[in-house]
Amino acid sequence: MGRKWAEPSACTWELTVFSPLCDQPIQSVSFLRGGYVELPPTSLSPESELLATFATQNNSGIILAALGRDAEKQNRRQAHVPFFSIMLVEGHIEVHVSSGDGTSLRKALLHAPTGTYGDRQEHSISLVRNRRIITVQLDETSPVELKLSALAESKTINISNLYIGGIPEDEEIPMLKMRKSFQGCIKNLIFNMELLDFTRAVGHEQADLDTCLLSERPKLPLHGEDSELLPEPSTLPHPEQCAVDIAPGYVPGAYQFGLSQSSHLMLPFNQSAVRRRLLVQLTIRTFASSGLIYYMAHQNQVDYATLQLHGGYLHFMFDLGKGRTKVSHPTLLSDGKWHTVKTEYFKRKGVMTVDGQESPMVTMVGDGTTLDVEGMLYLGGLPSQYRARNIGNMRKRNPKGLGESDLLVGKKLDTEEELEPDPDPKSAVKEGYRVRSDLNITLEFRTSSENGVLLGISSAKVDAIGLEIVSGKLLFHVNNGAGRITATYEPRAAKTLCDGRWHTLQANKSKHRVILTVDGNTVSAESPHTQSTSADTNNPIYVGGYPANVKQNCLSSRASFRGCLRKLTLIKGQQVQSYDLNTAFDLQGVFPHSCPGAES
Repeated sequence: MGRKWAEPSACTWELTVFSPLCDQPIQSVSFLRGGYVELPPTSLSPESELLATFATQNNSGIILAALGRDAEKQNRRQAHVPFFSIMLVEGHIEVHVSSGDGTSLRKALLHAPTGTYGDRQEHSISLVRNRRIITVQLDETSPVELKLSALAESKTINISNLYIGGIPEDEEIPMLKMRKSFQGCIKNLIFNMELLDFTRAVGHEQADLDTCLLSERPKLPLHGEDSELLPEPSTLPHPEQCAVDIAPGYVPGAYQFGLSQSSHLMLPFNQSAVRRRLLVQLTIRTFASSGLIYYMAHQNQVDYATLQLHGGYLHFMFDLGKGRTKVSHPTLLSDGKWHTVKTEYFKRKGVMTVDGQESPMVTMVGDGTTLDVEGMLYLGGLPSQYRARNIGNMRKRNPKGLGESDLLVGKKLDTEEELEPDPDPKSAVKEGYRVRSDLNITLEFRTSSENGVLLGISSAKVDAIGLEIVSGKLLFHVNNGAGRITATYEPRAAKTLCDGRWHTLQANKSKHRVILTVDGNTVSAESPHTQSTSADTNNPIYVGGYPANVKQNCLSSRASFRGCLRKLTLIKGQQVQSYDLNTAFDLQGVFPHSCPGAES
């Protein structure tokens, strides 16, 4: 999907990640009344990877069942039948794998941090097999490993039937723990970097292709001769309900990185083709200032080649075993625009081209003559267990891998420089902040929820400030030690703040007075205790939520914000601090530089 491989002449290897102009595949399916989809079988080879996204409001159901047949009996009642399955069981995920070699069934169990994965939110699961080791990870939780027997080390788990969402009613499959069909949405099913197209289904029942629904759509009454016409919709800007979250669609040939821990692609290639000449070309878009773009190396990591982003600029480094050569380019890459990048070494020279502009050629260090690397290109990041010695502090720049390579390769997606929290996010952007007597906070947000924490700074005693949305109202709280002051903005039209559009906010604390301005509408409040003017804090600034063990004296809700935040600025007198959310010292469930959805 979207990758062009050319067997190069003159020992040149080139990777281009583009997309052909063809019909887009169907990558989502909804199961609302039971049912299943059967896709052409795909076997689990010793080096393979499976990715999928699901959402449901139920606690149990089959997400995927990949089944093999006994070579002699052709009967799944036989004990030694290869298979693997992913199931939602009472709110948690179970992965079962059998290589069919007669050894015991291997299982992985992943519990949801919130108690259940049937929470109506999208969750991404990855299953990566590296010979005997199979690593399973959900969202950004810690990965779980299961180990196959030694007999299965180089054995492919051959599959004859691949079912999504359930299994046919007449199938007798005793090795599966459950038969209950999944109810909800399954999408973006990727096997070894190939998006599985649901239009290629070899069979399906009770499945709605090219949709992503959790429940049945309400049926509208038909207009008959005797039926009463429905009234025309009101033209007044009074939204009756919050906006509906719409996930960004699949973009052919594009891969997005940085939205999960250690996100990466592994692209195999013929290592002999790059020994004397290397050429790698990519199309990239990012707002991140730093990140690992690609890496290849020998097993001992003496020979290697890597492309990295530092401070918004690209650096191409390679070593043929005799010393590192570094090529840098003057074009700023972290501007959110698309750039075509080409890195090349040939005849003892290294060069990098960005959008047709070549860097100065750099002569290679040392007298090495060949690049001896393993035939694997790591794109966008590295596996969590891989320890690269030649990438500096790339892993340290972004907590939990967020933004480790927050970029897109291929076509454009509708994203920009924002912060998109997940259902339970929290971000601490500064460890110790002193509010004192005067402070002005500005930010922009958009959300589809009536409740959520925007910002909180709180001492352990009572002094604190807080910004939150509660039941569709925006509240600005301040406590200088003599009691809480609150300015409340209530929109004239209900659901205005959760309409999915961008809203501007300015919160001003001036001693014992507070002023809150939302979309140009101003409200204020003041404390009767005029002598109490300072909020004495030296505590973290939490954005979007806060940890369960942290006390916030000026927030009435623990509901995490769901949506996007941007342009956070704190002003004290002449001191203006604009916070790059990608540099926060603690990020949990927050995706910097990402805000899916159309601009409004």
